[in-house]
Amino acid sequence: MLTDDELQRYDRQIMIPGIGEEGQEKLKQSKVVVAGGGGLGSPVSIYLAAAGIGTIRLIDHDRVELSNLNRQVLHWDKDVGREKVNSAAEKLQKLNEGVQVEAVAESITEANVSRLVAGFDLIVDAMDNLPTRFILNKAAIEHNIPFFHGAVYGLEGRAMTIIPGKTACMGCIYRGPIPREKFPVIGVTPAVIGCIQATEVIKYLTGIGKLLANRLLVYDGLNMKFTELTVKKDPGCQYCGHLETG
Repeated sequence: MLTDDELQRYDRQIMIPGIGEEGQEKLKQSKVVVAGGGGLGSPVSIYLAAAGIGTIRLIDHDRVELSNLNRQVLHWDKDVGREKVNSAAEKLQKLNEGVQVEAVAESITEANVSRLVAGFDLIVDAMDNLPTRFILNKAAIEHNIPFFHGAVYGLEGRAMTIIPGKTACMGCIYRGPIPREKFPVIGVTPAVIGCIQATEVIKYLTGIGKLLANRLLVYDGLNMKFTELTVKKDPGCQYCGHLETG
């Protein structure tokens, strides 16, 4: 049940058609994994915390570096050298004391991913590499947890929402060799994509709007253009091909 303070705090979003007090209560009871505490993880977790998501579990094994600060807005100069999850959790808890923020300083692997996502309602992909994204994608499908993909490169980004058993997954769109490389990025790009991911999470939890299901939204910041690509489920996908589309 929402408290008087919560009713006041979230008054403007409770006014949105389809959310109301019932939707806000759903956000309060929700548990979301944000995999990555950097460029994408910062805006995603900031806006999920501000919206009143009950529990946010941040997972990241890295420490803050000076080169992170152009885009990873949860981390400041004083945080250089700290574990990212602890730096981020500190800011998020100050942003909204009414949410629970769990800081998990671990690398996501095949061996621990099931434990890390167990008991959570949603997984947000805020990673910076495809191998870990595929680990999360596989876990999301195996545990039937909706998965919110986002990626950035320079002034470009993309986002897609994956509902196990109903939509295409990451294995349906990313094929071939997996590159490992240092890539360019400026803070405004993950800010845009992270906000889109957070929007999708809120829509899913409250049951409003149309999700980016089987739709890959591509953002071109240089030309300020959004392009939508239809993604079809691949019957031969090693991750979701065995699942019947509902």
